[in-house]
Amino acid sequence: MEADTAGNVFLIRYFGAVTVAHMESSMPRAEQLLGQMRSGFTVLSDLTGLEVMELACSTYLTRMMELFKARGVGMVIRVIPDPSKDIGLNILSLIHFRGKVKIVTCATMAEAKRAMK
Repeated sequence: MEADTAGNVFLIRYFGAVTVAHMESSMPRAEQLLGQMRSGFTVLSDLTGLEVMELACSTYLTRMMELFKARGVGMVIRVIPDPSKDIGLNILSLIHFRGKVKIVTCATMAEAKRAMK
């Protein structure tokens, strides 16, 4: 997880087997980095290296979406090369962003970079 303050982009990379413990331990860092973002920021979520995510991680994904919304997220770009690894993000986004945030799903990081322009 990292924050590009100049570009106003919050980057999250998921890889390997993501557990509840991983998600829980990453929340303080996410909150700290989100404090550096300006309203209208972009979340770039890269699921390229994701193998599997525990179902109970949805609690933390929901919390992250609420933090994004509270900080004024403008766009969410997801890199999901394998659609079977969507992990329910589309459904969670419908609930938590309610059409107020532009959502783009891409197959590659190059496509995601083009979507940011």
